[in-house]
Amino acid sequence: MTSAPLSLPDQKKIGMVSLGCPKALVDSERILTRLRADGYAFAEDYAGADVVLVNTCGFLDSAKEESLAAIGEAIAENGRVIVTGCMGEEADAIRAAHPSVLAVTGAHQYEQVVEAVHIHAPPSQGPFVDLIPQPDIKLTPRHYSYLKISEGCNHSCAFCIIPDLRGKLASRRIDAVLREAEKLVAAGTRELLVISQDTSAYGVDIRHESRSWKGQDVRAHMTDMARELGQLRTPEGQTPWVRLHYVYPYPHVDQVIPLMAEGLLTPYLDIPFQHANPKVLKLMKRPANEAKVLERLKSWRAICPDIAIRSSFVVGFPGETEEDFRYLLDWLEEAQLDRVGAFRFEPVEGAAANALPDQVPEAVKEERYARIMEVTERISAAKLAAKVGRTLPVIIDEVGEPDEDGDIGATGRSQADAPEIDGAVYLRNVPGSLKPGDIVEATIEDADAHDLFGAIAGQQ
Repeated sequence: MTSAPLSLPDQKKIGMVSLGCPKALVDSERILTRLRADGYAFAEDYAGADVVLVNTCGFLDSAKEESLAAIGEAIAENGRVIVTGCMGEEADAIRAAHPSVLAVTGAHQYEQVVEAVHIHAPPSQGPFVDLIPQPDIKLTPRHYSYLKISEGCNHSCAFCIIPDLRGKLASRRIDAVLREAEKLVAAGTRELLVISQDTSAYGVDIRHESRSWKGQDVRAHMTDMARELGQLRTPEGQTPWVRLHYVYPYPHVDQVIPLMAEGLLTPYLDIPFQHANPKVLKLMKRPANEAKVLERLKSWRAICPDIAIRSSFVVGFPGETEEDFRYLLDWLEEAQLDRVGAFRFEPVEGAAANALPDQVPEAVKEERYARIMEVTERISAAKLAAKVGRTLPVIIDEVGEPDEDGDIGATGRSQADAPEIDGAVYLRNVPGSLKPGDIVEATIEDADAHDLFGAIAGQQ
């Protein structure tokens, strides 16, 4: 008598909707990696999921509305929804809007999310059924990865509730950060995007403790980390791009500029200035607001002429006068930042700024937003026009299909362009062998206010 072959039950499937910033995207990757290790598979649509996770954003009221809408859509399409992320701290508001959610957990509460999934969609195959270890799950393309170095923030900015949502600064061990970076690069990452709430403060909470790495002691400090990341090499022996985000302009930031000049770090700094007027910065309770930023920008450009500075600014903050706003515009004209985002001030429940006097009318916010965008767009257009005729390294994000003439176009980014938030470089008539993650030398032929256009160097 022969017995029937043993078969495993079908894997339970998880759907994921990830909202908000890159830090939340990293949280989603970690949650899914844990769940796959527990025997779950992943659904490509609502219909195929046994349960849907919605990783929410709760930074602004508009983000909360988007999160509630996403939860509602998931409930309508699937019905079985677990909520996590920053807005998870407001469980009562979520349940008031959507009483049928199965569970609600807060930001980076990985254990609680996994436990909730186990309760509402028990794993059917048990953990590690594949026997062969699987790589961590990535929600970004293979060629770039976010490297989160810490959680939380020690600042108390008047417009922000991040410390309430994600807690105080909690830095990862430096050897863990570098090991993850090395693993990502070995697996195909060609661009590392270093993220946190305050990259410059990395290691402050753990007294910049040292750990052994490659036979030497390395401190948990931004400058040590940057130097070690600059030593990484791809399997082909190339230096990956290493891009620093959320960098407050503390004095030690000066020490990473020479690494950019040497080609060890991508010549790019994402610095959240938020404003330039001293009075407004004081109202915002912004750190490092006494830094002589314009002098330092000049110094950085003298050391590394190709450095690109990106920043974001808030207009219409309570107490901002027309004179304060013109101060900001004049500052921007002098600073000549490469990439700028602007936001109209928006009250956030629980933020200290809500109680400030002299709230700015919405119409004035709109008018100031239009003016700052006009100034920054003009500066950007001039900066990009100056790159026409130059040959720049470009990382390829997407390669198109041949057109009716057989020509293939590609979309990439220069070192001055972070994915999702900055501009692009559009290349014409590229070879069919080109693939995402390739880094090519491109001759820039044209530019507009946001993007560059060109061809691979040497190509007619």
